[in-house]
Amino acid sequence: MAKKGKRYRAALELIGSADGPIDVGTACDLLKKTALAKFDESVDLDVRLGVDPRHADQMVRGTVALPHGMGKEVRVLVLASEGKQQEARDAGADHVGLDDLADKIQKQGWTDFDVVIATPDVMAVVGRLGRVLGPRGLMPNPKSGTVTMDVAAAIAEVKAGKIDFRVDKAGIMHTAIGKASFSSVQLKENAEAFLKEILRLRPAAAKGTYVRSITISTTMGPGIAMDRNEVLSSLR
Repeated sequence: MAKKGKRYRAALELIGSADGPIDVGTACDLLKKTALAKFDESVDLDVRLGVDPRHADQMVRGTVALPHGMGKEVRVLVLASEGKQQEARDAGADHVGLDDLADKIQKQGWTDFDVVIATPDVMAVVGRLGRVLGPRGLMPNPKSGTVTMDVAAAIAEVKAGKIDFRVDKAGIMHTAIGKASFSSVQLKENAEAFLKEILRLRPAAAKGTYVRSITISTTMGPGIAMDRNEVLSSLR
C-alpha cells in the first residue's frame, strides 16, 4: 500500500478530531477543511444500499436536479432526426447529429460527452450503440428524461444540474455532487437533494436496512463517514 502524503494525513487528523456524530452539514464543513489539493477537486458521495441489483425489483435508478449544479460544463450530445436538430443546437447542445455521430461512436469508440439525449424516433439507431454507451452509463432512457421529443427542455435540465444515477453491482450509489470550491451550504443542499431522492426510490422488495453507509470525499481526500441515523432523521 502506497504511503499517503502529508496533506492526506493532515486531512485524516481533521476528520478524526470531529466531535459527536457527523451529519451532512458537519461532513461538508470538514470536507471544505480537508480539500487541500492545488486544483478544484470533485466532491463525491457514496451511499451503500441494502439492495441486490441483480434482481430487477431491487434496482435503484433515477434522476435528480442538484440545486447548485455540478460546478462543471456538462457536454450534451443530441441524436435526433433533422427536424429536431436545429432545436437542439439553439438550446445549447454541444454535439448534434445522427448517423454521422452514431458511426463515430460505434466505430471509433468516441465518448467526448457527458449526457446523451435522443428522440424516440431514432432509437433504432441509438440501440446499436449500447455496447459503447451502456457500460459508461450514457445510454438514453425514457425514465431519466433523456429520450424525449422535447429536446430543448431536456438540454436545459441537464445543463442546470440534473444528474442520472444508478446503483452499481455491489449495491453502491456513487455520484459527484459538486466541486471543492462550492460553499459548505451548497454541498450540503446538493447532498441532501440526492439523498432524499435515494430514500424516495426505496424498492418495495428491499428488506432490512436500506441505507447502510454514507461517505463523502474529494477526489484526492479521505472519505468522511456520516452517521447514517443522524442523516436519515434530518431528511425526514
